[in-house]
Amino acid sequence: MSNLLVDDPRPGIRRLTLNRPEKRNALDNELRGALLAALRDADYDDEVHVTILRGSGPCFSSGYDLSSDLKANRPSYTAGGDGGWPRHVTDGWLSLWDLAKPVIAQVHGYAMAGGSELAAACDLVYLADDATISHPVLRVAGPPDFAFHPWLVGVRNAMETVLTGDAMDAAEAVRTGYANRLYPPHDLEKSVLTIAERIAGVPHELLQLNKRWVYRAAEAMGARASIRAATDIGALSPHIPAVQQNLDDLRNQIRGASRNDRKTR
Repeated sequence: MSNLLVDDPRPGIRRLTLNRPEKRNALDNELRGALLAALRDADYDDEVHVTILRGSGPCFSSGYDLSSDLKANRPSYTAGGDGGWPRHVTDGWLSLWDLAKPVIAQVHGYAMAGGSELAAACDLVYLADDATISHPVLRVAGPPDFAFHPWLVGVRNAMETVLTGDAMDAAEAVRTGYANRLYPPHDLEKSVLTIAERIAGVPHELLQLNKRWVYRAAEAMGARASIRAATDIGALSPHIPAVQQNLDDLRNQIRGASRNDRKTR
């Protein structure tokens, strides 16, 4: 079974579904590579004006798949050394800004850690009203790999989020600017398709220009440079002894969970 499902639910609309429900759509390198390739394919297709990204099963995504080998078969090359991983994923998520066609995140259940970063990289974000956005690594390992927070939710909200590591419910995510709107879970898909249809009614050449100037404004204010700078700051955290212990504990928990999973199969 494919880890990424592709369909065209209505004219001008491409839809991508993360399809690892048994792993809560955890982002291993294979899935990230398939996703980025599918987004590029949509950009090449003149029949596509907008892409919807969603998850199968109980949630949007639980984040990066720490049980997989994230050093192997990465979707693109990024220089190694300290901070190589956050630089790599940041390159990938920022590439969504550079796509011609807009991308909509349709989030239900939860978007956690790398899953919250993926949704944040999309151009529009719509939530089920029972969804949660969280980045628990902030309390364990340091800055996020894709440090979007100040640019989406503002300095004060970003500071509270990164210092506490607390999750945001859907209403808070909309209030602070992480997401555009929320809908009852049973209305989410229909509502997102309605918005996508409005976008698909605009010539894709014009959509590209309108999307580009918004990101150019953000870049003029330093968004891209500051997000990239955060990957270098984050590279310091693994050298902190308390963080090293946290990461060792986390790896042991993952190994234990994997062994238990194999025993129950």
